[in-house]
Amino acid sequence: MAYPVSVAVEPALVNRNRLTTAFRLILAIPHLILVGGVGLGMAGQDDQRTTAGWEGGLLGAVAIVLAIVSWFTIVIAGTHIVGIRQFTAFYLRWRVRALAYLMLLADAYPPLGDAPYPAGIEIVDPPGRRDRLSVALRFIFAIPHLIVLFFLLVAWAFTTMLAWFAVVFTGRYPQALYGFGIAALQWRLRVEAYMLLMVDDYPPFTLALSR
Repeated sequence: MAYPVSVAVEPALVNRNRLTTAFRLILAIPHLILVGGVGLGMAGQDDQRTTAGWEGGLLGAVAIVLAIVSWFTIVIAGTHIVGIRQFTAFYLRWRVRALAYLMLLADAYPPLGDAPYPAGIEIVDPPGRRDRLSVALRFIFAIPHLIVLFFLLVAWAFTTMLAWFAVVFTGRYPQALYGFGIAALQWRLRVEAYMLLMVDDYPPFTLALSR
């Protein structure tokens, strides 16, 4: 069965905008502030310790707080508050558009909020009551994916850097790198949706794209 979280990006390999690509990181700053960047959010607090943040921006911080609230409502009552699900889905839709733009998978500037865009995410609601045990141990279950994502995102950053040079100098995004970028984006968002308690199905360890 297909995983209940999937990402789709309309192909954009040729006739890319070299100017906006050259200044992509600067142009993406408003979205970085609101919905964050790509990384796992490793941020040093002082010289002795490092903590893992979310890299989800201001809206991501709200989504984390709501996920904590949801953890209690699901574990205790088996229900996910509708308003919380709606906000989290809104955040993830915005985030996938912003990340697709930041990582050069799309040229159109992302909307500040909900609007049509060549990158999107689909999240299927869990059937029936929630899996309380899975939710209770969610962070522990997610650790293998967080380890894999660390290396995957490093590779994604490297391939995006190569793609940046290719687009700026030729106006084309290498096809092999483009496919990897979409796959990495989907893996990243699946894990994020899982950790935000939007789904109970364990994310697959695969770069295969949903059909």
